[in-house]
Amino acid sequence: MTGATGFVGQATLRQAVAAGWHVRALTRRPQDAREGVTWIAGALDRPDALADMAAGSDVVMHIAGVVNVPTRADFEAGNAVATANVVAAAGGAGVRRFIHVSSLAAREPGISNYGWSKERAEAVVEDSGLDWTIVRPPAVFGPGDSEMLDLFRMARRGIALVPPGRMSAIYVGELARLLVALAADRAASIGQVYEPDDGRAGGWTHGDFARAVGEAVGRTHVRALPVPGAVLKTAGRLDTLVRRKAAKLTPDRARYIAHPDWVATEGARPPAMLWKPALDTKDALAETVRWYRSEGWL
Repeated sequence: MTGATGFVGQATLRQAVAAGWHVRALTRRPQDAREGVTWIAGALDRPDALADMAAGSDVVMHIAGVVNVPTRADFEAGNAVATANVVAAAGGAGVRRFIHVSSLAAREPGISNYGWSKERAEAVVEDSGLDWTIVRPPAVFGPGDSEMLDLFRMARRGIALVPPGRMSAIYVGELARLLVALAADRAASIGQVYEPDDGRAGGWTHGDFARAVGEAVGRTHVRALPVPGAVLKTAGRLDTLVRRKAAKLTPDRARYIAHPDWVATEGARPPAMLWKPALDTKDALAETVRWYRSEGWL
């Protein structure tokens, strides 16, 4: 498993071990010993470490990737080239089953460098000759997530700045459960590209999701203020000018956020016999809030 120390990876690692899997997990930093886990020191640009990770495995699960880096070349290296390295390691170790975590952004490679690099990574997987499954999560939330934390903080104050359009969402524990189910599947999901979500038909408007977050933090009324795409893109340029490499809202990320349709495709959901969401989004948001408060984040 790559990405086992990240947000989605940690949740998946916990569920995989609980399900009886022994996980060989790549890590760039020393980790505490953990039952059911063999930590493999290395990185996505180290073929020796990737070969060690894949050795003797039944499944390779590639979760790691980059979301917000300065240049197109950085996106290519962190997503497309890195995926090619992991695919090569799986093939070299004789591992047939390959689970690749992509993004809805891969549907729109012309919008952002991020989407372009994720689409290229998917092409590498599809051409690999392995028994692959690709998962394109929408917005992922849950304990440990810092990306949506600002939305929770704004909602607590009764106001939220939101982008245009609609989105789908998925709780990190539900996504992890799907990934573990796919690891065990040897037939139905091979060669499939799935877009899982929380089961809400048509997704959410960003405003409705902000109001649901508000309920979870105990705020009855949240005023959602739409931010036009042009304003988002200008803010991305300004943030990059001011904070340079530390910018959180880059022009690339602003273009991605401003796209009006990040709703999971109805026909691309995983088959219900394999997986379907089990936790209501309101309950999942409440669990996220409990975790944020316990950690002093909210």
